[in-house]
Amino acid sequence: MKTLISLFLTLVATSALAAGNEPAATSYNPSQPLDIAKVVSVTNTATACAVVPATMEYVDHQGQTHRVTYEVMGDCTSSL
Repeated sequence: MKTLISLFLTLVATSALAAGNEPAATSYNPSQPLDIAKVVSVTNTATACAVVPATMEYVDHQGQTHRVTYEVMGDCTSSL
């Protein structure tokens, strides 16, 4: 049990460090258009069968990186 807790805490710490290098995510507001020059990454929702949170990281035309969160319906495909 202690090993499992240790592993979990290590995973959380690693995720927090990785997140420290990423721009802060903002919630998507449909009334404000996004300036997207290049999409860097999008959350994989292939196995979700409901509305789930997703994040898109993109670079704008000035070269600034942004992250936006939004709700999306998963693709509900099998993970086989």
